[in-house]
Amino acid sequence: MASCCHRHFVAANHDQYLTDEEIERFLDELDHNGDGLIDYDEVEQRLDTVHDELFPPATDKGLTEAAPETDLRHQFLRSIIGSDARRIPRAEFANRVREWKIPSLTLEQQGGGDYTRKMPLWRRIRAYWAVNGPEILFLALVISMQVAFGVWQLVKYADGGEDGEYVRAFGWGVVLAKTTAGALYPTMFFLVLSMSRYCSTFLRRSYCLSRFVNWDLSQSFHIKMSITAVSLATLHAIGHLTGTFNNGSQVSNDEYVDEVIGDDGTQRQYTTFLASLPGWTGLIALSLFYALGILSSPPVRRLNYEVFQLGHLLIYPLLGMLFAHGSDGMLQYPMLGYWLAFPTLMVIAERGTRLVVGFHRITARLRVLDGETVEVTANMPRRQIWGYRAGQYVLLQVPELSLFQWHPFTVSVCAGTKIQLHIKTDGNWTRRLRALADESGQAEIAVGINGPFGAPAQRFYDFSHTIVVGSGIGVTPFSGILSDLQARDNAQRGGPGHILDGKYMYSSESGRSSVVRIMDRRRARLKPSINKLSPPSPPPRFASDYRRVDFHWTVRERNYLLWMADLLNDVSRSQQWHRRHGQDGTAHLDIRINTHVTQRRSNIVAHVYCWLLEMYRTDSHPESPLTHLLNPTNLGRPDFVRILDQHYEDMLSFQASKRANREQRKKSEGSTFGRAAKKDAETHKAANKECEGEELRIGVFFCGTPVVGEILADRCRALTVRSQREESKIEYYFMSEVFS
Repeated sequence: MASCCHRHFVAANHDQYLTDEEIERFLDELDHNGDGLIDYDEVEQRLDTVHDELFPPATDKGLTEAAPETDLRHQFLRSIIGSDARRIPRAEFANRVREWKIPSLTLEQQGGGDYTRKMPLWRRIRAYWAVNGPEILFLALVISMQVAFGVWQLVKYADGGEDGEYVRAFGWGVVLAKTTAGALYPTMFFLVLSMSRYCSTFLRRSYCLSRFVNWDLSQSFHIKMSITAVSLATLHAIGHLTGTFNNGSQVSNDEYVDEVIGDDGTQRQYTTFLASLPGWTGLIALSLFYALGILSSPPVRRLNYEVFQLGHLLIYPLLGMLFAHGSDGMLQYPMLGYWLAFPTLMVIAERGTRLVVGFHRITARLRVLDGETVEVTANMPRRQIWGYRAGQYVLLQVPELSLFQWHPFTVSVCAGTKIQLHIKTDGNWTRRLRALADESGQAEIAVGINGPFGAPAQRFYDFSHTIVVGSGIGVTPFSGILSDLQARDNAQRGGPGHILDGKYMYSSESGRSSVVRIMDRRRARLKPSINKLSPPSPPPRFASDYRRVDFHWTVRERNYLLWMADLLNDVSRSQQWHRRHGQDGTAHLDIRINTHVTQRRSNIVAHVYCWLLEMYRTDSHPESPLTHLLNPTNLGRPDFVRILDQHYEDMLSFQASKRANREQRKKSEGSTFGRAAKKDAETHKAANKECEGEELRIGVFFCGTPVVGEILADRCRALTVRSQREESKIEYYFMSEVFS
């Protein structure tokens, strides 16, 4: 019997399966001669064709070895068709296709636009603001500061002094130069501050601050500020070089120049202004700025990452030139140094720490998990600036590969001083890292680790029930939190590969190499079966520390799921183990992993066969042939309205179960006498404090497409309002996160 009794089939969540018209189109592709019969050989051949398209040998990096074998796939097709005949009547085959309950192709092509368009205008505005509002406010603050200081300088120098003395002495060039200088003050402040990872880590301690000053967008923000700063600095230089210095060196303006910057009785030449401290430091600073911008361009980064990183060292002489440039108050009180002081000290302290850490090597263990992923495990020193938590990220240096390259990776598991990183090997540096492993797929390497730094979901632990919705790499911190939660639960209550009360539980397959797992699968010949069970019902009894996590990961195509398959499968195996071996049937940690592949398909045959391959499961091959995941994957865009509404119903059932358990305990306490009964009553009272009417606070963490965030924000508010109306005391808190 296939090992799918613990699983649920996502298609059961849909109420719209293949339409009659879609089934007819599918059968037309198989019944070319129109004789009303479906040739089984052609059905199997089409399945092989779709499989080969999804697993091309040249691009799947060896994973085709794990593909279902021909005889097993043949048995699978026979089992779901329900006939051993070589040719099957079209009407009979159509009935079997309906029984497969494959979602309609139109569901894959649906997005969230219809839902948002149907919302009233005020709800759409509120949902949009929930996702984008803090970022808009922060950008408005930055722009308003740039405009305010620019206008201040414009007014001062265009109409300032006695009868416009600045314009009389230096012409309109000084107005342009000082206006852009005013806008440069806040621009350079935020530009340098956006380089500080410690700043983002500190801000992450407050969700409100981190949403308003969102340094998780620091890379995009840093690039925008850099372009703005270079543009303003160029205009500033043009104003001085073509206006201020030219007009200030003319003999006719010497009297007016003396009135502005002092009467020293000398005739100033153009070269005099260039040779002044503000003159030559400004030219050098602008040259460094352009050099830094060129070395930071995407082509240079792709060509040579070390040149890209070394080029950023130009920021330090650039800052030195700017401090010197603003220290001579030729036209006004020097203030540039005050704007740059704090962010510069932050960056220097952070880079100095990283330099020291780079020479303090830590021994780490490198292990190859599969063709896509490696695992790095390190024991960190006990004394750290910041405490480590799963979901945060660190900067990793491997001196054997490069002394200058530091790359960010998320902490997957954090237990005491031990941390684990799961790294996707899809770049030059990561592929070289994977190559350090020996023939056994392991190696000991020296590393430098700087961090940890703040990342999304820092409020994850504030909620006992959470929903995580993310797309692409945005879920990386959340996956680390899931892995850490499961690892802690296994260490406390036992689990696959863990020792509890002196007994070794059972060894997980996850630690074995992919080649060994493939060989094991080839030795087995068990009958495959279709996975068509309903979602598992909620556990009958809940522990006082019951925690539920609904994890929804949306990707465009199934290849994006492969690199994190081992990590998610470890969580799935542990969840399966606890459902079978849980103490007294009591649930403690309930993690529900849902993956969604949103790639659109117009070919009905490919659509049907993708679902058939996803449903293919056996005891010897429990992972999906499509995604290599134990959990089922939904092919199509997720319906988050339905998902959140169903979650609300589950929470109502959870509350009802807690109330029933409380009433049962009260009856039990009422029938017991003596001191022991009083002691038990106190214990039960403490254990059941949560279900004594306390509200359920559900955190909904989102990192992905804005339109999905707007849907989630609207449903969170709608369900909270519904809860208030029904007095169920369930509140949904929408948390928009960004990971870049």
